[in-house]
Amino acid sequence: MEGSRTVNSIVEEPASTRVNPIGTPGTESPENPFATPIAVTPVARSQSSRRTPFDRTASAYSAYDVAGPRRRFKSSRLVGDFEKPWLTKSKKDVNWDSIIFYTCVGIGLALAGYVCWNATRGVPNHEYCLIMDDQFENLDNWNHEVQMNGFGTGSFDWTTTDKANSYIDIDGLHIVPTTTLESTDITYDQLINGHTVNLTTDGRSDGKCTADKSVPIDDDKARSPCAAVSNATEGQIINPVRSARLNTRGKKSIRYGRVEVTARMPRGDWMWPAIWMMPQDNVYGDWPRSGEIDIAESRGNDARTYPMGDNLVSSALHWGTATENDRWRMTSGEWGGKRVRYTDKFHTYGLEWSEKYLFTWLDGRLRQVSFIDFTKNKNLWTFGEFAGESVNGSVPVDPWTATGRANTPFDESFFLILNVAVGSTNGWFSDAVGGKPWADNSETPMREFWKANSTWLPTWGAKEDRGMVIKSVKMWQEGKC
Repeated sequence: MEGSRTVNSIVEEPASTRVNPIGTPGTESPENPFATPIAVTPVARSQSSRRTPFDRTASAYSAYDVAGPRRRFKSSRLVGDFEKPWLTKSKKDVNWDSIIFYTCVGIGLALAGYVCWNATRGVPNHEYCLIMDDQFENLDNWNHEVQMNGFGTGSFDWTTTDKANSYIDIDGLHIVPTTTLESTDITYDQLINGHTVNLTTDGRSDGKCTADKSVPIDDDKARSPCAAVSNATEGQIINPVRSARLNTRGKKSIRYGRVEVTARMPRGDWMWPAIWMMPQDNVYGDWPRSGEIDIAESRGNDARTYPMGDNLVSSALHWGTATENDRWRMTSGEWGGKRVRYTDKFHTYGLEWSEKYLFTWLDGRLRQVSFIDFTKNKNLWTFGEFAGESVNGSVPVDPWTATGRANTPFDESFFLILNVAVGSTNGWFSDAVGGKPWADNSETPMREFWKANSTWLPTWGAKEDRGMVIKSVKMWQEGKC
């Protein structure tokens, strides 16, 4: 009808007229077996119906509302009687894999336990007697050593009793290097030429010479321990720096035992801090026949610019029949790290020493710097292989075997020493490393060092910050009190 709304109805095609789309041409099938039942899938709307989306007459949705038959749910549950072997079999098969595995684990744990027990059984458990616990309320346990010759190492410092170089406060004992010009009335010109310092005179405020014997002042082969003369022509100057060296000789010493020193190392180029021990009596002869124990030594140079600087601590035993055959390299060790600087904070440096062994440690006995087992060798003469060698044209004489002890010369009483040296000519600071301004074999090493003071003095910092600070010292003697 003209002007009326036209509704497209859905006309269902009779089943008899359907064509099999995959059948053989010319053969008609009454029904497509692959077709989805019309009751399940709605017939698509015609083009005209899509153009009239608002047509809500019943005929528009009749194809969607046709209800078809539903498929009945079919259960997959088993019905009836079935065999259940897991119920009739009363015992499981033996799992030999598990038995073998856990048996091996048990045996391994048992063996590990035995090894640990056997190892701890052999650890010495000595008794110790505390003979010194110094928190530095005073210096009653200590002696100052006053000398000018570097104590055999060729160091450039003049050790004094001056309070500018050693003093105590709430932090402990301070050992502070200073320049001679800032801590004495010696002028620059006198330091270089025409001045004499004599430490043998009485009444000196910076200490009288403590050397056992003096080398003559006019001896050009060695510096005198008790005097110095500046001579510009010969290149000899007064010691340009001063420091301090303290020991417990005659007051506190041990023959076997333990030592613990809590300290912060000094900061500054060419400083040489040391915590070490020397024999109370030179029973086997002069150094190094009677031995030396270095608990901790370091360098004040900044490790970021110097390869063996303040991030490294070393220990060693010195022993030999002469300076030339000192075997310290065979009994030495060191500890260091890239991220640690021993000038930044306090650390504890320790020694444990018995007739059978000696070792040094850093911040705990498990962090051993060096370890020497005396029982592994008949004696140090044999271990050092001294027999048959020549020293300065002569054959060395065995000073130790007669005792019958494997640890000789480290079988006598030793006392403790604390000091901060500056420079040296014995190789502690390697030549041509880190801008070292002097050479060890130079005729005038101390003058060369002083001439370059503009390179090293700024690294020392303020006097109150530059020195070694020792917070406490403890010493134990092995055995009952």
